Formats: sequence, structure tokens, C-alpha cells
Amino acid sequence: MSEFGWSNTTDEVLTGIDLSGRTVFITGANSGLGRETARAMASRGAHVIMAGRDQAKLDEAVAAIQAEHPKAQLDTITVDLGSLENIRAATSRARQRFQKIDLLINNAGVMATPFLHTADGFEMQYGTNHLGHFALTGELFPLIERGHLKRIVNLSSRGHHFAPVDFEDPHFERRAYDPWTSYGHSKTANVLFTVGLEARFAVLGIHAYAVHPGGIQTNLGRHMTPEMMEALMARVTSKDTGFQWKTIPQGAATSCWAATAPELEGKGGVYCEDCHVAEVDDESSTGGVRSYALNPSFADRLWKLSEELTGVQYPG
Repeated sequence: MSEFGWSNTTDEVLTGIDLSGRTVFITGANSGLGRETARAMASRGAHVIMAGRDQAKLDEAVAAIQAEHPKAQLDTITVDLGSLENIRAATSRARQRFQKIDLLINNAGVMATPFLHTADGFEMQYGTNHLGHFALTGELFPLIERGHLKRIVNLSSRGHHFAPVDFEDPHFERRAYDPWTSYGHSKTANVLFTVGLEARFAVLGIHAYAVHPGGIQTNLGRHMTPEMMEALMARVTSKDTGFQWKTIPQGAATSCWAATAPELEGKGGVYCEDCHVAEVDDESSTGGVRSYALNPSFADRLWKLSEELTGVQYPG
């Protein structure tokens, strides 16, 4: 049982954890949760590779972290998760520049976007949040295999409650687009990807964890109108408990916990929230993981579809 909970911060969950000599690769590291995760792990001695689309924003994030932690070991790499070609180029550079990845934190994401498509014609949220990270992780696998800690953390969300993956029409080609249904697809896919990774690679000592960070006000919500925010609050708020925003250090804590907690060693393929492994719950609007998000046959189906769509083949 975890000693940590809803209110704990990144620095609290990493107390006593020594990451010296460990390499951590974080997507979406230029702002918000990714930047805080990078800061916290660098403060524990990790070599952190900060990935993002914009070099100037990455440079700004590096400067901010080094102002607080002058000895922080930070590298940056640009990658656009909405382009398979860009992912291939970025991961090729990463394999040349870096020796290994001990912890991969797939943190980047988009939420409630208008009906848009990636460079490869995928619906934007499913294409970025899931397929982009599926491709990136596969291309980085040689570095992960050479790592020591061998953990992969995929940021999901309680938004996975909104919808299971629609395998028949993932890109909304035959039905009306709904931003929250799309977000739900992509966040469920993040959990199923975690289940698929664990099933295939636990035998190699590689373990995967899905994380719900909690409600945090970051630039992830930049596409939301006031009406959309009101609708979202109605879906995730309990009459009994209400809703509380987390701070960014509280929101990034579960990522740091899933990546390092000794009690999770060898126990992947799970969905974590508030620094603990969530129970399966198909009813609650305020917690738990839906059974469809942990379904092994759905995970296999998603894996095969993702390989077909991205052209990325994992080892074995």
C-alpha cells in the first residue's frame, strides 16, 4: 500500500530516491506536468532528456530548472508526435546521442481539440496521445532495453471514463465528431497500450504504468471554451465530494511515483491515480479504472491496429 495520496508532491514522493546515473526521457517536457517531472527527477540526480515540439520553449524550461538546480543534467530533443516522419527522425537522433533510457515518461498530450488531423491523417487526439507515443516508444525500444530501471509511464486520464476505444471508426470518418468522446478514446488507448506493453515485455523486465495525474489547470485545456469546461466539470464532479484542482507538483507526483516506487517493482500493466494503483470501477465518476481499459483482448486488438497504422514493429 502506498504511503502517499492525493495531496503529495513530486519532491515528497521522490524523497530518498537516488536517480544518479539514470536517464529519463520525458515528452511534453517544456511546460506543465512534464516540466515539473523533469525538474523533480533532475533534482534527484537523473540525466533528463526533455522532448517537445518547440526548441525555444524547451530552452526556456531548461533555464528555469537550472536556475533552481544548477547541477541539473538536462538535454533536449525536438519531436512532433503528430508526424510519424518527424518521430522517426527524432528517435534516430536519440539513438545516436544517448546510450540508454531507464525511464520513459510519455507525458505529452492534447485535449478536446476541434476536429483536426495529424500529418498522417489520424484524428488529432487519438493520433497524438496514443499513436504518436506508440510509435515513439517502439522506435526508442533499443535504448529502453539497455536501461536498468526499465519503466514506461503513460499519462492517461480519468477522461478514459468518457469512452472506450472505437475500433471500427477511430478517426470519426463515419460519425459526428465529439471532442470528449475522442479524448476518451485516446485516454483509454493509453491504458490499453500499457496493458499491451506489460503483456509483451514484462519477461524482459520492462514494466508499464498508466497514470491519471488529477485535475490540473495547465495549457492542456487551451482548446476549451467556458461551456466545455462547465460540461467537463459536470461529468467529473461528485455531488458528495465536489472537485478540487491539484497544483502542478501534486499532479506530476503520480508520474514520479509510478516511475520510481519500489512497491511497484515487477507489477506493471496497472492504472495509477493519487499515488496508488486504482481499483477497477465501472460506475464511479470520481475515481477508479474502467474494466474495458484493462481488457487484454482489447489491448491486443489496439496493438495490432497501432502497428498497422504506424508501421512500427516492436521487437519479438
